[in-house]
Amino acid sequence: MDSHSRLVGWLKVALPLMALAILSTLFLVARKVDPDAALPYAEVDIAERIREPRMTDAAYAGVTKDGSRITVTATEARPGDGSGASAAKVSAQLATPDGAHTALTAGAMQVEQQAGQVLLQSGVLVATSTGYELRTDAMRLALDRTGAESLGPVEGFGPPGRITAGGMQISPSEAGKGEYLLVFNGRVTLIYDPQSDR
Repeated sequence: MDSHSRLVGWLKVALPLMALAILSTLFLVARKVDPDAALPYAEVDIAERIREPRMTDAAYAGVTKDGSRITVTATEARPGDGSGASAAKVSAQLATPDGAHTALTAGAMQVEQQAGQVLLQSGVLVATSTGYELRTDAMRLALDRTGAESLGPVEGFGPPGRITAGGMQISPSEAGKGEYLLVFNGRVTLIYDPQSDR
């Protein structure tokens, strides 16, 4: 038997014994884990979740009857007491079939399940793909059809200039040609800015 074969035979015995010695050392030297040390934190978290159930990074996506795509995300959502769920730090996207996009952000949201809509509140910012940036206190956004409406005064900027109005809404055109309109109503004031035409 040559030296190579003797070396291989010796390693076949020595290496498994060395591995066994290392593993046994790890188990003997490893610090003992105290399972009771982590329980107070876990109990507080579990008790809080049971008392106030919630979901983080919640998301909803759907398509309305007339073909608009709606997505709503929130950093935190809580189930309601029968009236509908609520959410905080909300972002919504409305994409209509005519290619326009509207982004809405709000501090809070209440789901009005029976009405098939959500109430965006605590300050709502609206940005459209047509160049409007608007602010209002609260808005209703329909989930089953294309429609959004402010619940109070609106102010902001658009391609023509600075706009203030008693309200605004996004809805299908009455002409029924697949177009969707952003309509301002209630004492509308426009301060024309020639720079905005450039």
